[in-house]
Amino acid sequence: MHRLRIRLPRLPKPAARWARLFPLGALVGIVGGLAAAGVEWGLHHGTHLLVGRIAHLGSADALRFHWGVLLLPALGGLISGLLVYFLSPTPTGHGTDTLTRAFHHNLGELPLRGPVVKSIANIAVLSCGGSTGPEGPIAGLGAAIGSSLAGLFKLSPRDVRVLLVAGCGAGVGAIFHCPLGGALFAAGVLYKEPEFESDAIVPAFVASVMGYSTYMLIWGYGNPILVGADRLRFDSPIDLIPYAALGPLCAGLSMLLYFCMKTVEHRIVPRVPGPRWAMPVLGGLATGALACLLPQVMDGNYQFIRNAMTGALWSTKTGIDWWHWTAFFAAVAVVKCVATACTVGSGGSGGVLGPAVFLGGVAGALVGSACEAISPGTFPEDLRKSLIPVGMAGVLAAAMRTPMSAIVMTAEMTGGYGLVVPLMLVCVTAYVLGRRWGLNGEQIRTAAESPAHAGDVLVHLLESAQVKDVLQPDWPMTARPETTLAELIERAAPGTRPVFAIVKDGRIEGIISVTDILRITNMPGLADMVIAEDMMTTRLATVGPDDDLYTALNVFRAANHEVLPVVARDRSRQWLGMITRESVYEAVRVRMEATQRLVMREHDGLAIIEQHGRLQQLAMGMSPLRRDLIQRLLVPLQAVGKTIRESNFRREFGVQIVAVEQADGTLQCPPDLDAKLNTDQRLIGIAPASSPPAR
Repeated sequence: MHRLRIRLPRLPKPAARWARLFPLGALVGIVGGLAAAGVEWGLHHGTHLLVGRIAHLGSADALRFHWGVLLLPALGGLISGLLVYFLSPTPTGHGTDTLTRAFHHNLGELPLRGPVVKSIANIAVLSCGGSTGPEGPIAGLGAAIGSSLAGLFKLSPRDVRVLLVAGCGAGVGAIFHCPLGGALFAAGVLYKEPEFESDAIVPAFVASVMGYSTYMLIWGYGNPILVGADRLRFDSPIDLIPYAALGPLCAGLSMLLYFCMKTVEHRIVPRVPGPRWAMPVLGGLATGALACLLPQVMDGNYQFIRNAMTGALWSTKTGIDWWHWTAFFAAVAVVKCVATACTVGSGGSGGVLGPAVFLGGVAGALVGSACEAISPGTFPEDLRKSLIPVGMAGVLAAAMRTPMSAIVMTAEMTGGYGLVVPLMLVCVTAYVLGRRWGLNGEQIRTAAESPAHAGDVLVHLLESAQVKDVLQPDWPMTARPETTLAELIERAAPGTRPVFAIVKDGRIEGIISVTDILRITNMPGLADMVIAEDMMTTRLATVGPDDDLYTALNVFRAANHEVLPVVARDRSRQWLGMITRESVYEAVRVRMEATQRLVMREHDGLAIIEQHGRLQQLAMGMSPLRRDLIQRLLVPLQAVGKTIRESNFRREFGVQIVAVEQADGTLQCPPDLDAKLNTDQRLIGIAPASSPPAR
């Protein structure tokens, strides 16, 4: 497949890069929104046909045995296990950890096959009552869509990572109804610290907006997850008391979910004999047994939390005091953690993003019930309702280590913008207390520790300098198309690496390198008739004066040239000069030395590294390449009286003779291979730079 490019050469950087990523981000968003809508369609119909017929998940029912409740999650586990085992045998993780691993360690490459299979299997698991959520698989699917589209357009690893994050933002923004929060989540879920992937934020915004709009175009606008949350407000400092208790509880539930997941994944499953595809069946059976105790753990659509928010939950059980409600919510939270670990930890397709949000809502309802039980009538009903969306954000912030995006996501998906103050308090508290036990094991602490950013200092340095800064406008080896080969060789100075620029009327027509000279000199009888136009390379890779040095290095690599012509980017295409690899290397060296001096002044403790000469090596990561040189040589004593053919200069001296300079200064090109050599001649040869000259 030919390399597809979207080029806007007249735009300055970074405008050209953004202009390329914007339409691609929009495309990723549209496709990601369609994928999220498709998954939602499958869940909507699958849940209605299966688990929705045998259990009322939004009620306060408990301790009701039903064979369907017991066995249906095992059926979902069987379908998931078979699909994943036979169609995607390589483990891909739970959702967000797949894209995190791909970003940091796989150059942003996330094959589409695994996330697609996982998403289809997730529909089966959730439709059968598995304790998981669709959000994690959709995040992974969106990320895979972004990565695959970037691969289709043959983008650089840097841009592949950007579209990987943008795809995740599109999926999360669509399924959670939070375009801003989805973009921030995707850019922040990569790190343990509250840090964002700055290069990906803007494309993630574009993709998330398009994904959300596409999703809502199909499923309709104005449907927040929690009805009535938009009317809630924080208006009294006294209300901070229950919120202060909610933060640690959210952190505790996040930790409990973490330990349950690790116990099932690393202690129980490895010790259970049997094929890998059968593990989700056993996990589903365990989930079904727990659902016979509390069917609410099968709820993947937050109906239980919605009913607690609207008060419909209380009407299903009248005459129960608030202490019983507190115990009930506590039991649902604990059993939900265990059930999620059984479903997801055993290998069932799904993620922990949805269960984390569910647990947060239950935590809020629990604190509200406890407040009413401890001090009846002290806290208003709106406060008890407000605790539910705030709790959703709290567990999400701790479990995913994304406090800032959790605040924005919850405000968007519930409409609770008036709860920003308690959201900030609870999310920060939960994050600080529970961040050590986050559920995304692939996260890196900060961007500075990520392999994806190992070369950022050097890349940014290269991007801060332009081609015109190292341009050589007076290129000494310039010739016209009619210049003969003999004239070119005669002009080549000893010990140089000649690259001739063939220029006509201010435009560069081609270049002639050592390779071109060798090609012609190996054809006896043609050299006397050959001119520069006959041997020059006309398919030229060029750069513009305003291109940065990072772009120039990519052109050097793609074209495999040592020298690049610099031409004006306007219609004239005027030749401005040349840049060499050495000039780029020298510019980097000078800038790195200046940076090194500043670093040493700022950080005295690094002096020991500088003393051993390691700092520059760690920062540079570049070295000059081996190149061929033109050599003007005396005739070796052992070759005097012999012909060039008899002397075999290539084998004996590592030099290929391309011309012979006679005593009167005339140049014989190509040389007569059968003429005797004498001491008053000079040999013109091409030798590797590392080879010693012939004596």
